[in-house]
Amino acid sequence: MESYAAGETDTPLLEETIGANFERTVAAYPDREALVEVASGRRWTWTELDSDVDDLALGLLRAGITKGDRVGIWSPNCAEWTIVQFATAKIGAILVNINPAYRTHELAYALNQSGTKLLISAPEFKTSDYRSMVAEVRDRVPVEQVWFLGDQEWTDHNVHDPGITLAEALTYELDAHDPINIQYTSGTTGYPKGATLSHRNILNNGYFVTETINFTHEDRLCIPVPFYHCFGMVMGNLGCSTHGATMVIPAPGFDPETTLRTIAEERCTGVYGVPTMFIAMQNHPTFRDHDLSTLRTGIMAGSICPVEVMKRCISDMHMEEVSIAYGMTETSPVSCQTRADDDLDRRTATIGRAHPHVEIKIVDPDTGATVGRGETGEFCTRGYSVMLGYWDDPEKTAEAIDADGWMHTGDLAEMREDGYCNIVGRIKDMVIRGGENIYPREIEEFLYQHPDIEDVQVIGVPDQKYGEELAAWVKMRAGAEPLDADAVRAFATGKLAHYKIPRYVLVVDEFPMTVTGKIRKVQMREETAEQLGL
Repeated sequence: MESYAAGETDTPLLEETIGANFERTVAAYPDREALVEVASGRRWTWTELDSDVDDLALGLLRAGITKGDRVGIWSPNCAEWTIVQFATAKIGAILVNINPAYRTHELAYALNQSGTKLLISAPEFKTSDYRSMVAEVRDRVPVEQVWFLGDQEWTDHNVHDPGITLAEALTYELDAHDPINIQYTSGTTGYPKGATLSHRNILNNGYFVTETINFTHEDRLCIPVPFYHCFGMVMGNLGCSTHGATMVIPAPGFDPETTLRTIAEERCTGVYGVPTMFIAMQNHPTFRDHDLSTLRTGIMAGSICPVEVMKRCISDMHMEEVSIAYGMTETSPVSCQTRADDDLDRRTATIGRAHPHVEIKIVDPDTGATVGRGETGEFCTRGYSVMLGYWDDPEKTAEAIDADGWMHTGDLAEMREDGYCNIVGRIKDMVIRGGENIYPREIEEFLYQHPDIEDVQVIGVPDQKYGEELAAWVKMRAGAEPLDADAVRAFATGKLAHYKIPRYVLVVDEFPMTVTGKIRKVQMREETAEQLGL
């Protein structure tokens, strides 16, 4: 039997824009709670949230932002992030998600590559001074306006105008197939690629992800995962908005105890997280002090999900209907998901089966032929969820999506006889550190800029906390002093996101090579793990 499967199609796709769907939810549940921001204590009903979204949408129009213009959002999780998400969608502006961990090098690249016209930014977060970083790159990016959340520019564009409605102000039509979001995924070519997603892509994926865990307007979802990822803004925000469920933001960044307290105090019925988040919550000293009895479901995704952690979600966190989801930014994101009524084996040992309206197949990476069930090959997916393409990069788009519309993920997988799948590895050398996808090539390109480094190779090595950590093998230029991890960290700090800075640095004279001159990263991983006792 071939490794091919198609998801069910009983429930039709949503053929509408995000704004139209949002307004349907507002009409259906006007007085139910839509959004809660725990840190500030602020709360919105659907009617109140709609009013704030429309005020910002009108402010964007007044500021000269129109359909197709790119609006960057650089901020940790907050209510304003969500309001910006829906306001840009309502006017057809394309939201550009910028990772809060980015530094100047990455920020300038994303703003330039996307042609961002307006940047909406938090003033600061943790150790990040966004104001000074924006000032540093301002003269080399196309951004015309910057609004810092809470500053006068932001307030001035969030004024209620009783004289006009958004429907009256919109002078153009929006279509569900229009691009509405650009999300940067780390690229094997050394620079991130902007996965461009439509209303139809992400609205439906958010809808079907939460349909699969039986969401209704009665549900309250705790969202500690970042909004700049599909996990937060699509599976979280759009998953809730398509059902009238409540979005609960526990904190700007993930904190295990705050998340546990939020679940208990806000009576959440679901919670999302990457495996490291669930591990941190389950092993927190105060875990037993929090009443999690309202939990029913949730999703674990973003990395390989350990079986024991899943079992504890069910036994200790009351998440009897917990689900595992698998996907990638380029597919909006989810392609496979376990079902609430799956048995324990399927729900703890697989990534699930094909999502509604999605086809999946496992192919031989060399020949493209579909392999038999139980055989390993590359995971490919096709359907409404496949991105429009990489922003302004037709070449890379053609490499990822074939002529028949199949997205080639680069993940090695196998399909069981029952149609459930497992991810067994990666064709390329991507490293997943605590749910963050890192492509070594990007780090290598950056480290090549160091004056004392002649050559560098970056690999992933095992790590108990994050699943994987980065190690860099460096060859020094003649006469240069050997570098250590601290020196590399000092060079990269402020320029690369913290999770992309190698934890281990090994100075070597040469790299292991194949007879054809290719670097043997598998051997490097083995030697590094042995040398460091990992």
